[in-house]
Amino acid sequence: MTKHDLRGPDLRGLTRRQLLSRSLSAGALAVVGTGFIAAPNAAWAVEVTVITPEQMATLLQMARDIYPHDQVPDQFYAVAVKGYDSEEQKALVAEGVAALDAAAKAAGFDSYVAAGWEEDRVKLLQGIEMTPFFQTVRSGLVTGLYNQKEVWPIFGYQGESFSQGGYIERGFNDIDWL
Repeated sequence: MTKHDLRGPDLRGLTRRQLLSRSLSAGALAVVGTGFIAAPNAAWAVEVTVITPEQMATLLQMARDIYPHDQVPDQFYAVAVKGYDSEEQKALVAEGVAALDAAAKAAGFDSYVAAGWEEDRVKLLQGIEMTPFFQTVRSGLVTGLYNQKEVWPIFGYQGESFSQGGYIERGFNDIDWL
């Protein structure tokens, strides 16, 4: 053990995103009772009936790591992965989470969710990115997350425009963040 190990991680030179990711991942979700996951600092919870709360917590963290948007609240990620709490997905999720946790343990973490640095979790995900589990979750998030109308204003998307005359006359140049 080096002197640096005794002091803890060196936080100098971290970007805001890295600092927030590390601090939030440790306490981002709490397993509350049987079948519930809740955010300790928000008014939302997700109930699971088929998969375990720990598996759902892993799916939520995966969703955040695959499509990271600091401005999107966890509740929208929870909606995006709620569909995996089904009999049809139970085996895929159980095997996938077990493999991901095994990779995390081999890398020195207690589990995927316990890996406090986003960079470490992304490396773990890269190790399983060709598996059916990862591909199913990643592709499901495209529609599960981005098809939520409540998320659209966060990205400046006003929705479909055909029924309102198209984008040329309505909002073509009003995105100020590009």
